[in-house]
Amino acid sequence: MSNFPQRVFSGVQSTGNLHLGNYLGAIVKFVELQKSFDCLYCVVDLHAITVPQDPIELRNNTREIAAAFLACGIDHKKNIVFNQSQVPEHAELAWVLNCVARIGWLNRMTQFKDKAGKDRENASVGLLDYPVLMAADILIYRATHVPVGDDQKQHLELARDIAQKFNNDFSASIERNGFGEAFFPLPEPLISGPATRVMSLRDGTKKMSKSDASDYSRINLSDDADAIATKVKKAKTDPEPLPSDEKGLEGRPEADNLIGIFAALSGRAKADVLGEFGGANFSTFKNALVDLSVAKLSPITAEMRRIKAEEGYIDGVLRDGSERARAIARENMNAVKDIVGFLR
Repeated sequence: MSNFPQRVFSGVQSTGNLHLGNYLGAIVKFVELQKSFDCLYCVVDLHAITVPQDPIELRNNTREIAAAFLACGIDHKKNIVFNQSQVPEHAELAWVLNCVARIGWLNRMTQFKDKAGKDRENASVGLLDYPVLMAADILIYRATHVPVGDDQKQHLELARDIAQKFNNDFSASIERNGFGEAFFPLPEPLISGPATRVMSLRDGTKKMSKSDASDYSRINLSDDADAIATKVKKAKTDPEPLPSDEKGLEGRPEADNLIGIFAALSGRAKADVLGEFGGANFSTFKNALVDLSVAKLSPITAEMRRIKAEEGYIDGVLRDGSERARAIARENMNAVKDIVGFLR
């Protein structure tokens, strides 16, 4: 890894309705990582169409994700903020990597099994091939680090396998073209924070999701203060008071989730939060969580709305970012073409 410049890549699907899980599990980390790395943050609209999308909603959702990036504190001048479909090298490299990846690898991807369900024969090829495009997203920039949640670790492992196989398959050509022993780095996962995986407010055993039928299962970044308060107060709990230490959270998924959310929003450890609220009933704790959530999220919601109202501004940010991203991607794709043996 030391031969490669340190670079972070991550993407968020443009399927709309960003929620607290996206914020704590991804965007907060994006903001922190920009202090230490060169970062590319992508709205992955090519991934979005692996399931049916309304074209008008897709455009609006793409702008909404970009607005959230900016509202949360990502510096689009220091970093590159762009949407995937404006950089055709993502899809171009994905085809080359399709010819490196093995069908058996894709068949083992648990997310495909979950999303395709029992009717796998009617799933789109894109849904099956999603992890190869994700590998291309990362490798087209020769990124060294990727912030991922637990549910994406398998996809990143596949990206590493594909990079390693490409390096092995074309080792002689890579060296002949002056790239040393390996062209692609093996990207490392960046997993941190007390709330990497934020769970549903209605069921502490399920991940918070925008696809959940109940809007009360999640706090959306577009929710106003009243909506946040209602959802927190209606969040599922159990009849016992809060424990005084983390061991007491075992077997209590809803309590564990709410404590984790409070810890992440306040930048504290779970143990510290339990030290303050241990022994208290949930109503007292929930009131504090409402105040904290509103204080943290309301300014972001207001800024998102302000930015989103300026479509020309968002489109300009994405266009500029895409041009900067493409400059890197084009150079790397040309190198891949030379390595593979394409004329250009």
